[in-house]
Amino acid sequence: MSEKHCRRHPTGHPCTCAMGNLYRFVEPVLLFLLKRKGQGYGYELAGEVSEFALTDAEVDPASLYRTLRAMEKNGCVASSWDVEHNGPARRLYRLTEHGEQHLAEWLTVLEQMSHSMARLVVAAREEDLAMEPELIDLQSVASVASR
Repeated sequence: MSEKHCRRHPTGHPCTCAMGNLYRFVEPVLLFLLKRKGQGYGYELAGEVSEFALTDAEVDPASLYRTLRAMEKNGCVASSWDVEHNGPARRLYRLTEHGEQHLAEWLTVLEQMSHSMARLVVAAREEDLAMEPELIDLQSVASVASR
């Protein structure tokens, strides 16, 4: 996960919401899940991320853990080792205050993208409707010409 800067952040603030990579859409989903759950283990999050995934692509577990580590490095999540259960220690993730702010930024970005996508779909559908009379006229001409 890159640490680029975007117009939403002051200089020196590492940005992960610059949208350079569609896979990065897993980040707002993880942030949301942690906000909703309060805390969670990586494997739990991996099992739940598909419920809100913004693409149909399956989320690679290794990429999910890399995203969690990068968000921890950027101060959006914090983790601790849970050693209270039988078996090996497990890393437990929780959302930080900065992570909640970052989720709010993501929601703004996703809302803007949603509106842009909706405008594109409406314009493309309108273009299709505008083209239909021409197609019908061409089909009529073709049927008349074949008589």
